[in-house]
Amino acid sequence: MKISELPGDEDSGLTCRTYVFQNESHTLGNALKCIINRYEDVDFCGYTVPHPAESKMHFRIQAREVPALEILKRGLKDLQKVCDHTIDLFEKEVKEYNRI
Repeated sequence: MKISELPGDEDSGLTCRTYVFQNESHTLGNALKCIINRYEDVDFCGYTVPHPAESKMHFRIQAREVPALEILKRGLKDLQKVCDHTIDLFEKEVKEYNRI
């Protein structure tokens, strides 16, 4: 996954940033947005896919005090935990189903 900052954010401070994810879309954007929006230190979190023909997603974070990059890292780690839990639960249920 390649991530870069959207040019022009330098003047808005470390707590407000827009990141550009290459080769990503609504699948990652919506899941990550749902997780990060639950953080108390986040004022706004959202994403957009600028054009369906482009394979990129813009992801915006506006926080009170914590740098946006730290929030993004925490969100990605928490999303990984959710995915790991979902896979573990799915595999457990498949094993249970196959025993019947």
